[in-house]
Amino acid sequence: MQNMLRFLFLFTFIVSFSLPSHAQLLHDPASMKNVQNSLDKIYNYEFDEAEVFMSHIEKKYPNHPVSHILDSFILFWKYLPIKDNPVKSKEYFKKLELCLESINKKFGKNSTDPEAVFYTMVARGYMAMLYNYRGEMVNAAGEGKKAYNAFTEGMKLISKNPEFYFTSGMYNYYIEVYPEEHPIVKPLLIFFKSGNKELGLKQIDNATKVGTITRAESCFYLAHLYLKYESRPEKAVVYTEKLVNLYPHNPVFRMKNTESLLLAGKYESAAKDIAILRKINTGFYPVAWRTFQGIVEEKGENNDTAAQHEYLLALKTPHDDQYTKEYHALAYAGLARISARAGNKQKARDYYKKCLEKAEYRAVIKEAKSFK
Repeated sequence: MQNMLRFLFLFTFIVSFSLPSHAQLLHDPASMKNVQNSLDKIYNYEFDEAEVFMSHIEKKYPNHPVSHILDSFILFWKYLPIKDNPVKSKEYFKKLELCLESINKKFGKNSTDPEAVFYTMVARGYMAMLYNYRGEMVNAAGEGKKAYNAFTEGMKLISKNPEFYFTSGMYNYYIEVYPEEHPIVKPLLIFFKSGNKELGLKQIDNATKVGTITRAESCFYLAHLYLKYESRPEKAVVYTEKLVNLYPHNPVFRMKNTESLLLAGKYESAAKDIAILRKINTGFYPVAWRTFQGIVEEKGENNDTAAQHEYLLALKTPHDDQYTKEYHALAYAGLARISARAGNKQKARDYYKKCLEKAEYRAVIKEAKSFK
């Protein structure tokens, strides 16, 4: 669910950059370059540098909705996961409220101007993201429902704006895979335009090559789809390595790259990234690098004793539901395999049972369910 919401927010951000602008920012190449530079710096955790580019935008276009959106975006990444920081969460909401106020001032309250509508969607979309992270699913889902028409319209605009390869591909893929994972929603999707998973993957891949605003998110999401649903980690590596090369200081991208390498069996390459991640002892990163080290010990070094030690430490380390929940599932699966090799099948079954309580990746679920 959180991935669908994050996709929604980026989609509305893209659309807002694809519409006629009264302030002419969209037709100002220098300012649009500043927007792109701001995003690149944020992704690379160079927040001070990002604010320099953002200040140029604010100076030329005072109180423009885009400035408030970028402000919220920088808060989201700088204090990840922002839901755990009440002070910054409040500031995050305030930036989005300022965005809505600037829209009302620029276009009038409840304006039906397309640009006003879409900037409003961006602000409310980012609000929905935090609602989702807080577990306020009714509020979060309501925002997605409002965006459906914009999604379908965007699918018609690929020829005019290559950024829509990403949004169209995500829609085509998720509208098919989500009901596969959650059959209960099938009746609710009867009036939605059908999709095509294979086409969706191709479209997102195109976005990684021709997208500007969507390049990073396209790589991240495509890797996620190959890991979670397609069970093809070797394909995920292509995109996570690109992210690490583009944004070497982003620990989330490095974490995802390490995961992809390990699940693809590239243990030696992964070890280099693990060494970097081990320097981060705060947030949700320790559970990641402990799980990763366990996989290296188990599958790369054939050292079950060392692997068991790392897996158990990983399970004692808190995880974040949005970013590292699957690592507890991987740790339980590792302990199950070790127990099975030691001849303790009942213990292996117990570990796999716990694994299934956490697992979302199809390959992990299949492994756990197939153990007899």
